Amino acid sequence: MALVCLAGLLGFDLLTSPNIRIGGLMVAVPALSATFLAPGEVLFVVLLTLLSVAVAAISNDTLGTEAFPVSFATVALISVASVVTASVRQRRERELAQSRWVATVMQDLLLRPLPRRLGPLSISSVYIAAEEEANIGGDVYAAAVTPGSVRVMVGDVQGKGLGAVEVVAYLLSAFRQAARNGTALAELPDFLDRSLRDELVDVQATSDDAPDSVSRRRALEGFVTAVIVEFREGEDVVRIANRGHPPPLLIRQDKVLPLDPMESALPLGLGDLGAGEHHVDTYELAVGDRLLLYTDGVIEARDATGRFYPLADRVARWTDRDSDEVLQAIQSDMLRHVGARPTDDVAMVAVQRMV
Repeated sequence: MALVCLAGLLGFDLLTSPNIRIGGLMVAVPALSATFLAPGEVLFVVLLTLLSVAVAAISNDTLGTEAFPVSFATVALISVASVVTASVRQRRERELAQSRWVATVMQDLLLRPLPRRLGPLSISSVYIAAEEEANIGGDVYAAAVTPGSVRVMVGDVQGKGLGAVEVVAYLLSAFRQAARNGTALAELPDFLDRSLRDELVDVQATSDDAPDSVSRRRALEGFVTAVIVEFREGEDVVRIANRGHPPPLLIRQDKVLPLDPMESALPLGLGDLGAGEHHVDTYELAVGDRLLLYTDGVIEARDATGRFYPLADRVARWTDRDSDEVLQAIQSDMLRHVGARPTDDVAMVAVQRMV
């Protein structure tokens, strides 16, 4: 494309009257080529451009004028700058590619794909990062097997960026450790809360020169809303521990019911601000029933008029579909509702009891 433009400009200059001089436009060719060609290719275009400028000057009888060295030097300087620009662009493209690769590896390490089948449960999931170039954000999901039960967690970390991803790593590590230790569901939120606060305090203490009390206060500003559901073998119920998270939706035949917690609780990371044991809610869960766990990025998605996405109402339209189709329908419908990429991360997990 660059060579075609250069040839066209040179041909027009040679075929028209000497009074019409467009040789100066040739300087645009190296500048434009720097946006899409490699440095070596831009250098080749530069050499041809300088040659074309000289040929045009000969054709127009301007080669021996006092203005030609100035114009030629201008073209040469801009051409050199174009080569440098192409080099910088290529280096940044490589850095971006490396960052994407790191993000992909991080996603594989942190957000491990949930198994399609875990014990008596069928599991489907969807994750949408708010930032277009990111593979992972501040939302998190995980599943774990404990003696006699299966647990699924969905959480939402306060904030965005690498700091949120770091908190995600802490939370997932503590969740899996609790499963290995056999921590009871009633004790799990407090275990996660303590583990998360300890990690945040340690990180802040090593990165802040302020006194320990200040470091601790700053660290505790981070928190995570989370909901954990547990299914025990041989029981027809699901137990739910909710720490400030949107309530799961129970999909039973053609009905959609929000499972609001009986008692409110603080998000993880703020546990020392409130005392008392955490309440675990119990709900009937028959064979074929489904639970939809999600983050607030779904229900807080707004359209152009500011209306929130009506998740429960929309899900009621798709109760006859399987879990994968329901999640895909929600994703497509939510994106149409917003009219663009969501401004917050979105995570959804559908869990269905099969036996």
